[in-house]
Amino acid sequence: MKGIIGKKIGMTSIFEANGKQTAVTIIEAGPCVVTQVKSQSTDGYDAVQVAFGEKKEKNTTKAELNHFAKAQTSPKRYVTEFRNPDTSVAKALGETLTCEIFAEGETIDVVGTSKGKGFQGVVKRHGFSGVGEATHGQHDRQRAPGSVGGSSYPSRVFKGMRMAGQTGNERVKVKGLKIVKIFPEKNYILVSGSVPGHIGSIVLIQK
Repeated sequence: MKGIIGKKIGMTSIFEANGKQTAVTIIEAGPCVVTQVKSQSTDGYDAVQVAFGEKKEKNTTKAELNHFAKAQTSPKRYVTEFRNPDTSVAKALGETLTCEIFAEGETIDVVGTSKGKGFQGVVKRHGFSGVGEATHGQHDRQRAPGSVGGSSYPSRVFKGMRMAGQTGNERVKVKGLKIVKIFPEKNYILVSGSVPGHIGSIVLIQK
């Protein structure tokens, strides 16, 4: 696997060579610093730990300062690791990963945290259609969930019943996004379609 940490900048659309207009998401991918290299012999698995985004030294613990000092880099805000790293792009401690580890036309997966929407009803949360504006003699019933369980049997609500509740703010992976364009001078990657999260949110780009 090869991967990098990025920040969602926003969405736009571009025209491809064949004249087709494509909606794309702009992601600032890196630069990321390799802060630790894990191996089977020392950690029990192979992984590369990378860090992204500057962080003030006064807001960093001494343990973190020493950890980043080993990689000879300034404190970073976001740290993650990618298991079973691609040997062709795996870097040594302290080296930098940029968006150029990917190529235009490649297919990638993007992991992010979806927008939190608070407590929502079943129409918004699960796509219920309501009762078609017909109240059947009741009021405020158009968006109600309807029956949720039996009375005498089973005398309970089954686990997993689709009901109102907290919506969004979940870890989401979108697979099979195509890299449409790369701007190395700005560390921008343009991927087809949308990725989870609000503008400015942190995402992981994997392949």
